[in-house]
Amino acid sequence: MTSTKISEAQHSFEQGLDLLADGFAAKASAAFRAAIAADPAHYEAYHGLIRALRDAGEFEKSISVALALTALTPDDPLAHTALSISLQQAGHVPEAEAAAARARIQEWRVQLQSPQTEDS
Repeated sequence: MTSTKISEAQHSFEQGLDLLADGFAAKASAAFRAAIAADPAHYEAYHGLIRALRDAGEFEKSISVALALTALTPDDPLAHTALSISLQQAGHVPEAEAAAARARIQEWRVQLQSPQTEDS
């Protein structure tokens, strides 16, 4: 990937964050989509898009993006948490609980793989 595409993705991502913070969920969604189009591996843009879609009340779309994020980063507990929140807000409670359980399992795996210090 070229540095121009990365810079374009980062610019769109930051624009999305600003728009989301200002309460413009639909415009933020477009910016996050542009970031993902420029860099399909920009996982932070997926998180932003999921949040923007939820803020816009587009829960089913946020679920689709969250599922794509879990496919992109299957070991990331936050991806499964984002999916769980979207499912919960869409009223899919059993599926949300299952996604939350996957998030906890991934977090435990991360903790078990981390080197332990004397303070831990």
